[in-house]
Amino acid sequence: MTAPTSAAPITPYATLLGFTRYVDRTGPTKATFVGGLRRQRASRSGFNPHGQFVKALKADVAFHTGGTHLAQVADLVKPRWRPLYQTLVPGASAWLESLGDPAGVDLAQTRDALAMLGDLPVKINPHFGVRYADGRAEAVRLHFDEAQPSGEATLATLHLMARHMDAVLPHAEPVLVDVRRGVAHRMPADAKPEQVEQWLAGEAAAFRAIWSTAA
Repeated sequence: MTAPTSAAPITPYATLLGFTRYVDRTGPTKATFVGGLRRQRASRSGFNPHGQFVKALKADVAFHTGGTHLAQVADLVKPRWRPLYQTLVPGASAWLESLGDPAGVDLAQTRDALAMLGDLPVKINPHFGVRYADGRAEAVRLHFDEAQPSGEATLATLHLMARHMDAVLPHAEPVLVDVRRGVAHRMPADAKPEQVEQWLAGEAAAFRAIWSTAA
């Protein structure tokens, strides 16, 4: 006899990128998006084409090289990724230059954190941190998409990073860098954390409900 088998339920879960892309959607596209995330989780699929780009950017910060590694990275990746990297380099170089004298900026180690929005775990994973000569620090999350980040996605990203900054990089400010345009987004001065928290809690509850029905 063969014992019956049953697939273990796939528990709801999102990365910071996945959740903020979800809150940016409306209507039926939310369900389609969550269904895609669930299938990807079940198949353990997914590939990050930006890995070598992030390494080059971090190397330029760490070694105070002002863009040398970025300038070379497009020639080091597989040919299929070169057009993407060539598109990303100018904006990233502009952002790097905006930090000021390379000698006055150091790479700071960030740690991932697990946020709970109600019953939904969301992985908070900045790409890296930067620390300035005057002691200020920033936890940096990179935005690679062709479209610039929406106000909703930016607010959700910065709020969730700030919410767990004690674990991510103590006393740092969260920053979302729009890589293609070389623009750094920071928390709006008029943001109301309590209202943002309520909004995200509602989004997370809906995410969980969609996830459960997408089986």
